[in-house]
Amino acid sequence: MPNHVKRRAPAAPGSIPAVLKMFESEVRFYREIAPIVGVRVPDCYQAESDASGTLLVLEDLSDWTPGAEPDAGARALRELHDRWRGRAHDEWAWLRAPGAGDELVAELYDRTWPALARRSDLSAPVRAYGERLVGRVLQAEADVARAGELTLAHGDASAQNMRTGPDGHVALLDWEDVSAAPGVLDLAWFLVSSVEPSRWPEALTAYGAVDGLDVVLPSVMVQGYLSMSDLPDGEGGEWNARLEAAVVML
Repeated sequence: MPNHVKRRAPAAPGSIPAVLKMFESEVRFYREIAPIVGVRVPDCYQAESDASGTLLVLEDLSDWTPGAEPDAGARALRELHDRWRGRAHDEWAWLRAPGAGDELVAELYDRTWPALARRSDLSAPVRAYGERLVGRVLQAEADVARAGELTLAHGDASAQNMRTGPDGHVALLDWEDVSAAPGVLDLAWFLVSSVEPSRWPEALTAYGAVDGLDVVLPSVMVQGYLSMSDLPDGEGGEWNARLEAAVVML
C-alpha cells in the first residue's frame, strides 16, 4: 500500500505557521501523542524535523470516504476531548495554549475585512456581525480560554481533515494546529466549517453536554470569515449560510 508523504519547507519567518510552530507541532504530535491518542489517526512510519523542514510518512487513507457525517464527526471529537480533559497540557507542555498567535490573526482579520464587506454573497446579518468583529478579534480570541476546561484539541476539526473508514470509524488527519484548548472549540469549528445548518442538531446531540459554545463562536467565526475570503465573490454561499447560523446562536 502506498504511503502518504508530507514534506514542509520551513515556514516564512513571522508568518502564522512560523509563530505557532505548526509544522513542528505536527511532527511532535505523531512522535509523542499519536501512539496513545485514543482516536483513529493515520499510522506514522517516519516523523522528522530539522533546519531543512519537516517530513512525515503516514498511512495513506485516500481510499477512505472523505469527511464524516455530522454525528460521527462529533462523536470522534467527544472521544478525543473526554480522554484528555484536564491533563493534555500537563502531559505535553509544548502544546499551543489559547492566545498563541492572536495578534497576527486580529491584524489579518482587520486587514481583510474591507474586501470581505464588499462581497455580494454576504447576507445582511453576516455582514453586520463581521463589521462588529473589526477591532475586537483579540477579545474574541481571549474569551476562548474561559469556555471550559483545557483538553487535547485537534485545532482544525473540519470535515476536510476527517476520513470515514469502511467500518464507519472516523480518522482525524492534519494535526498542524494541535493545541491545549476547550474541546468545544473543535466542535464549533466543525459546525461552522463543515456542517450544513439543518444538521447542526445532529452534531450537537452526538457530542453531548456542551458548555461555552456561545463563548467560542466569535473566535471560530473569525476563521470562517477568513476562509470565505479565499473564495471568489459569489462562491461563498455555503460559508455564509453557516456563519448566519452561528449569528443566530449568538
